[in-house]
Amino acid sequence: MTSTPDPYSPETTGGGTIIEERTVPVPTDSGDHERFAHYVRKEKIVESAVTGAPVVALCGKVWQPSRDPGRFPVCPECKEIFEGLPPSGGDSGSSE
Repeated sequence: MTSTPDPYSPETTGGGTIIEERTVPVPTDSGDHERFAHYVRKEKIVESAVTGAPVVALCGKVWQPSRDPGRFPVCPECKEIFEGLPPSGGDSGSSE
C-alpha cells in the first residue's frame, strides 16, 4: 500500500518560505495633506517614477507623486520633522 504525499511537506513544496510584504498607509486626519508639498527622499521619488510604487513623506502621508511640488507650500509637519533631524549630508527632496 502506498501513502499519499503530504501536500504541505517540505519535500512537496520545495522547502521554501513564503513572505508576504504589505505596505500599510498611514491615515491622515484631514484633507490638508493634499494642499502641501511633502518631504521625501529623492531616491524614493525616482524609484516611484520608475516602478509606480507609492512614497511615504516624513509626516506619514502615502501617495504616488504626480504634481509639481513648486506649486504648493511645504507641509508644516514635514518641515518641523526635517528641521529636527540631525544633519547627515544626505539628499532630501520635496515632492507632490
